[in-house]
Amino acid sequence: MACSATSTTAALISSNPRPRAFSRISQSLPLPNSFTGLRAPLLSRVARSVSLSRASHPRTSFVVRASSEFPLVGNTAPDFEAEAVFDQEFIKVKLSEYIGKKYVILFFYPLDFTFVCPTEITAFSDRHEEFEKLNTEILGVSIDSVFSHLAWVQTDRKSGGLGDLKYPLISDVTKSISKSYGVLIPDQGIALRGLFIIDKEGVIQHSTINNLAIGRSVDETMRTLQALQYVQENPDEVCPAGWKPGEKSMKPDPKLSKDYFAAI
Repeated sequence: MACSATSTTAALISSNPRPRAFSRISQSLPLPNSFTGLRAPLLSRVARSVSLSRASHPRTSFVVRASSEFPLVGNTAPDFEAEAVFDQEFIKVKLSEYIGKKYVILFFYPLDFTFVCPTEITAFSDRHEEFEKLNTEILGVSIDSVFSHLAWVQTDRKSGGLGDLKYPLISDVTKSISKSYGVLIPDQGIALRGLFIIDKEGVIQHSTINNLAIGRSVDETMRTLQALQYVQENPDEVCPAGWKPGEKSMKPDPKLSKDYFAAI
């Protein structure tokens, strides 16, 4: 897959901002370089030890807290403060401002003005109200500048653009955010298609990472978020494969789990 970023300087268009955990800015950033090709296979990381938190009640022991940098799931999400585009304005987003308030869907994509990327970005925007009802904010991230983001938002969807989005697109020109979440491709300077679900306590509870040519599913992201919220509200239950709201859950107990298996 070959992708290219377009350098565009655009004027700010004023509009009424929605209440979010960010503020307006006006600072400029340089534009990124283009990239070509798919990611070459890399040696896999060796995950360090993971500790299981065991509470006094055995059915609450299915909460994993990672004891080191990798895996990210179970760890506090790396905080960041960065420039972004929202409502055709330049704003500032700080992840930690969501702590204690909202769940966050944080997803990375390779570059603006590419091919698979707009299908994902607009799909999340079209479903934004559903995520809002689940007290969840969506944040998109790439290594492009805010100027490139703005130009892409101002481009019509039928021409490969995004049109107005209902959530911010964050600029990671320093690549520090992509690196901290383990999705940066060092030899190309862009991010893989990583997606992270962060709970209200700021802990990463889910992650998926796709290679550049493979788009993600909004339906599966929604289902996983709903399952996460269910088990956090019902800590003595777990969600089996493909669980959706209203379906039968399971007790993580050798005897009580048989109720679930007997019912399917």
